[in-house]
Amino acid sequence: MPKKVLIADDTAFFRAVIKEILEKGGFEVVGEAVNGAEAVDKARSLLPDIVILDVVMPEKNGLDAAREITRLKLPVKILMCTSLKDDPLVEQAMGLGACGYITKPLDEDRVLSYLKAISKN
Repeated sequence: MPKKVLIADDTAFFRAVIKEILEKGGFEVVGEAVNGAEAVDKARSLLPDIVILDVVMPEKNGLDAAREITRLKLPVKILMCTSLKDDPLVEQAMGLGACGYITKPLDEDRVLSYLKAISKN
């Protein structure tokens, strides 16, 4: 059974790119969110295996969304996404329950190998 993924990013182009990569890699994209508040709601209702959160989003940023999803104790792995290779906010996210991060622009092979590795744990 493919792992279910929720993608949260305020940019439609990024959501489309990551969705294509994930589906090629055998993952099932069960939902998309345009901000952190929507990501929390959809994580609660869709119960994905993995949530990919952009660090910077309107209404509720990725850090706040990660914090809230972790507090809900959902059986989900949180993966942050950022445009900055050494984004200090990612370190904060790791302390809030995220298990790792990917950087934009996305490298398809690197993204898939990382997602497959975290989905085994």
